Order: sequence, then C-alpha cells, then structure tokens
Amino acid sequence: MSDVVDADELLRRIRRSRDLAAEEERVWLERAQSLTATDPDRAREATERALTYQVVAGVLTEIIAPGSRPVEADGTGAAGVRHVT
Repeated sequence: MSDVVDADELLRRIRRSRDLAAEEERVWLERAQSLTATDPDRAREATERALTYQVVAGVLTEIIAPGSRPVEADGTGAAGVRHVT
C-alpha cells in the first residue's frame, strides 16, 4: 500500500467505502428484522452492527461533503457528535 494516490482516486475510494457501509447497514437491518421474533439476542447484535455501519457511512459522508449532515437543536449531529465551526 505504498502507491501514491491523487485526490480524485482518494475521493472515489471514500465514496466506494461509504456506499459499502450503507449497503452493509441495510443488510444488517434486514437481518435484525428477520431475527426479532426467533432470536432476540442475535437481532440485537445485528442492530448494533447496523448502527456501526451507519456511523461509518455518516463519517465518510462528512468527509466528502462537510456540513451536509443535519445538526440537532442542541448542536449535535445525528450520531450525537457536536459540530465545531
């Protein structure tokens, strides 16, 4: 991993990673929904994994488009992170 990467390639990689995280979030949410009735413990774990991917996708979105995520009335973002200007 010692290749030199220009800004355009870096942006493409970040976008791909964001899209992958969003897809994984969707998959884990579906898995959690399907397990809710039969295995609540595994459903809870799947929900936690989905939340993890949601946070990762949010961070990558913030890198790509700073300030694009909504800020709550108390000054925190969707994940409870305070935005600093």
